Amino acid sequence: MKPFLYTQLPGRVVFGAGALDTLPREIERLGAKRALVLSTPEQRKQADDVARRLGDRCAGVFPKAVMHVPIETARAARAEARRLDADCAVAVGGGSTTGLGKAIALESSLPILAIPTTYAGSEMTPIYGITEDGLKKTGRDARVLPRTVIYDPTLTLGLPTGLSATSGMNAIAHAVEALYAEDANPVTSMLAAEGIRALGQGLPRVVAEPRNLEGRSRCLYGAWLCGAVLGSVGMALHHKLCHTLGGSFNLPHAETHAVILPYVAAYNRVAAPAAMTRVARALVADDPAAGLFDLARRVGAPAGLREIGLKEEDLDRAATLATTNPYFNPRPVTREGVRALLEDAWLGRRPA
Repeated sequence: MKPFLYTQLPGRVVFGAGALDTLPREIERLGAKRALVLSTPEQRKQADDVARRLGDRCAGVFPKAVMHVPIETARAARAEARRLDADCAVAVGGGSTTGLGKAIALESSLPILAIPTTYAGSEMTPIYGITEDGLKKTGRDARVLPRTVIYDPTLTLGLPTGLSATSGMNAIAHAVEALYAEDANPVTSMLAAEGIRALGQGLPRVVAEPRNLEGRSRCLYGAWLCGAVLGSVGMALHHKLCHTLGGSFNLPHAETHAVILPYVAAYNRVAAPAAMTRVARALVADDPAAGLFDLARRVGAPAGLREIGLKEEDLDRAATLATTNPYFNPRPVTREGVRALLEDAWLGRRPA
């Protein structure tokens, strides 16, 4: 066996139907007395419910989280946390809300308690991203890792099937990249394969029966594992492409991951054979790229980048941006190769 390094991230997970009932106790465990509740405008109702559960321990609600964490939104949230003298942030929702909580913690070191309602997985990582002047800048900092995560599958029962599909494919992308990461190790690879398997089984069930609690639980479990491995190892070409397309072209986050994933798997297939074999096995597919493509189509994810807002004339610029300061990748990253990958993804072609 090859030598390896594995760093286990700290954190507490409370998982199960009805787990939200533990919120007051978990806030007390953090020693917090003035929690600022965060959400998107669309999830204000859930944020208000969390605020009611917190009672006197709620300092206020900031329902203004948006995709890709624009620097202006981050500054407004930080100012609100200071104004209310908050000593904790409670992020209710998906990656956008968790990302806003991380932006607050990055400057203030406030502890975060995350309550995921999608399958984004970012609640398990110390990775943050903030968009400024059309560029999304990412980094890692232990201060932004949520201290506690409450996974309650009942909170996802109303998640639209389209968003369920794309956020689930987003989570799978974390695990696929973890399998061929520069610092991959046996522990994260085991978790990644199990996460892909759980989501591969759960997503079709959820799309067919949106209120199937077992299917929802499988997806949330898979998202937890996929997020955990992303937090433990480095990122590669897939995430570089998605950060570029989201930050510079304002494409929707989860949908972009869902579209790009099969094409990056095809790009890296020969260079990372062991990783790709594990992906194929987890999906019970003959080929990893085709298996990911077929799963995305089966659950109704968008078929190509043109469907989610990328213009054909933007492909050249996207290829240039994505190959400037590239992340590690098992196959060398070239502008020509990435340009061809993006064209296939724009058209929605089935990977060869």
